Amino acid sequence: MEVKKSPKADLENKKSTWLLVGYVIVLSFMFVAFEWTKRDIKIDTSQAIADIVIEEEMIPITEQPEQVAPPPPVAPPAVPETLTIVEDNVDVEETDIASTEDVGQVVEVKYQPQAVEEEEPEEQTIFEVVENMPEFPNGGQAGLMQYLSKNIKYPTISQEQGTQGRVTCQFVVNKDGSIVDVKVIRGVDPYLDKEAVRVISTMPKWKPGMQRGKPVRVKYTVPVMFRLQ
Repeated sequence: MEVKKSPKADLENKKSTWLLVGYVIVLSFMFVAFEWTKRDIKIDTSQAIADIVIEEEMIPITEQPEQVAPPPPVAPPAVPETLTIVEDNVDVEETDIASTEDVGQVVEVKYQPQAVEEEEPEEQTIFEVVENMPEFPNGGQAGLMQYLSKNIKYPTISQEQGTQGRVTCQFVVNKDGSIVDVKVIRGVDPYLDKEAVRVISTMPKWKPGMQRGKPVRVKYTVPVMFRLQ
């Protein structure tokens, strides 16, 4: 079935006309928008911002007076010593010194003893370092270690407790080589310390230390090692 339209109902012939009308209306709006600016609007800002007054706190400026150092004290002028030379023919007054017999008074003389520091005689002096240090009689230092290892008896209590370590002993070698004043300066255990003192006290006589060709008393230190196998 063919659709038929009347020439009045056909809008194709008016399409270009309405398109031009639309362009004209759009351009008119754009022109009005560009021309309508805010240049003609005046804003009165005379009352908008009030004057702001900033009050600054004035800090008074104080000036401290300069402290003047006092002048140094003036030393009194030195009085020159003057020697007056008297001639031989001038009479000089003699001053009589009265004796105790004339005055009749007894002069007491008090004796104040002064403390005199007694110097220790050289025989009793104990040296720490001398020209020739004392030595163990059999083998020197190596013989001393062997003697200690053979003669030390490990205390049973210390063995059961597993105590071991180094005991440092100090003693004095006399001029004849005898060992005296044995003491422990660093111990480990009371039983080990006591055994170390016992062994050192029973050592044979040493070769004494020599100072300026003479035997002297010398202080000596020996470490005694206790070690469990």
